[in-house]
Amino acid sequence: MGIWEIILFAVSLIIMFVGMAGIIVPIIPSMPLIWLGAFLYAIFTHFEKITWMVLLIFALLTIFSIVLENLGNVYGAKKFGATRWGIIGSVIGTGVGFYLGGPIGLILGPVVGTVIFELISGKGYKGALKSGLGNFVGFLGGSIIKVVIGLAMISIFIWKVFRLPILM
Repeated sequence: MGIWEIILFAVSLIIMFVGMAGIIVPIIPSMPLIWLGAFLYAIFTHFEKITWMVLLIFALLTIFSIVLENLGNVYGAKKFGATRWGIIGSVIGTGVGFYLGGPIGLILGPVVGTVIFELISGKGYKGALKSGLGNFVGFLGGSIIKVVIGLAMISIFIWKVFRLPILM
């Protein structure tokens, strides 16, 4: 491994770790950045170590994690008793939270939206708060899954770059 490839590996890992930070700071596109780090390494090394198959698997994991992230809030809210109005509030709260509150708004917006829309639909304060809590629990669950998938992708990337025979 020459100096150029070491620098490329380091830059790719930095991009991937910024992606991991995006799991905590929702405004950073977490999983797509992890994929991008692997993609850039693959392109500049002519797919010698990171093959198209690895990139395809990473792309599928990225899509899977994004779908889970988006469904996590809704699923959590539903499991805690949210109505259709609460789910609509969650979706609207996500958009409003993003524009008004940035990263923190993306976390709190869906919860607040769920609670407000549950209250508007006639649900009691306690039930509305329970639905909002479910939304937050779903968000945490989605985040935990993203951490596991992200770490798995980075681990596979490192194994493939150093040609360890264990994976793929």
